[in-house]
Amino acid sequence: MKRKISDLLLANHIDCFGFLPLSACQIKKPYLLEKADIKDGTAILFAMPYYTTECDGEKNISAYAVAKDYHLYFKELTDKLLAILKEQFPHHRFAAFADHSPIDERTAACMAGLGVIGQHGLLITKKYSSYVFIGEILTDAILDCEVSEPSDCERCGACLRACPMTKKETDICLSALTQKKGTLSEQEQEVMLRYGSVWGCDICQEVCPHTIKAKADGTLYSPIPFFSEDRVCVLTSKRLLAMDDDIFAKRAYSWRTREVIMRNLLLSETAHESKAPIKKQFKN
Repeated sequence: MKRKISDLLLANHIDCFGFLPLSACQIKKPYLLEKADIKDGTAILFAMPYYTTECDGEKNISAYAVAKDYHLYFKELTDKLLAILKEQFPHHRFAAFADHSPIDERTAACMAGLGVIGQHGLLITKKYSSYVFIGEILTDAILDCEVSEPSDCERCGACLRACPMTKKETDICLSALTQKKGTLSEQEQEVMLRYGSVWGCDICQEVCPHTIKAKADGTLYSPIPFFSEDRVCVLTSKRLLAMDDDIFAKRAYSWRTREVIMRNLLLSETAHESKAPIKKQFKN
């Protein structure tokens, strides 16, 4: 089974994965395991790289939101994998999770050998740095696994030095600020305009030495076709208004409603049109 799972993942451009006893995982939502009727077994952790060459250019949204919502890809992938596994191993149970998971995914991925935990709190893989989504397939099959001790990065501090929140420019993460509902304070508006983001923030990832090396080595870029399709690197209010509800629902920022992302876009576009000297006034 282990060989079959490995071959299936590799055939779908997933080359960063590992196996971990379910007993070694930190269970955070036991009811999800109960629902899957899996009490013990194995977790197959895998990283889905999403950064593409288009993300190197101009963009006003986080790299993870340039393509369509990765949950769509994850469902498509795991529906296919689970169908094959259930057919070939009918005496075992399988369930797939991402984000809404019964286990602590980041720590489990680290223990499965996928990478280390960075000071920015993200999993850093050798090949793709931290530009990955974590997913897993849980099974009640007991597979041979090696357990690694969870470890941290070199803690060089580059991510913390670059973070607007660490520099006391904002009270919350810039990514969280762009997702905040309601009216933004003048200071919050200034910070958002200064960094030119209308959704999300990649600053801590961009300055990470692991990202810089992976980009220089050419390994940073995702081989998964999904993340090179339907890309929107620079979002505008005009483009947002042109999206019908079905198309909008497939974007990563849709969960926060149109109102939030439109507020940010109008703020950015108004400042640009009026040529307000905000960016000059608030240089890094």
